[in-house]
Amino acid sequence: MNSTEEIDKLIKETLTEEEVKFYQELEEQNVWQMVGGLFQGKNKWIMVLMNIMTLVFFGLFIYCIVQFFEATTTKEFIQWSTGTLIFLLGVSMLKIFAWMQMDKKALIREIKRLELQVSSLSGKMSD
Repeated sequence: MNSTEEIDKLIKETLTEEEVKFYQELEEQNVWQMVGGLFQGKNKWIMVLMNIMTLVFFGLFIYCIVQFFEATTTKEFIQWSTGTLIFLLGVSMLKIFAWMQMDKKALIREIKRLELQVSSLSGKMSD
């Protein structure tokens, strides 16, 4: 048994049943669970809106690419390539925002685990 498992075992022994359930909810998540977690909580509406905007921007990106290849003048090439870059940047920025939110939630989960561990260990030390 490594030290992390020993600490987890010690913490679970000192916690109440309710605290153990809360502690288990704070376990590390895989990518799909993290993506699903974006659509929970107070700000789920903004994530739905961001994903709708991402789809819109991606559709406009594809449209600009198609128009770029059908363009016949230099001016049209420049206009459609500019549109392509703008919408590609929009999609990229919205995806970066989503990844930052997933990272933030992972950090909050770890901070809560640490708070629970400190609380548990301080309770054990005071006994």
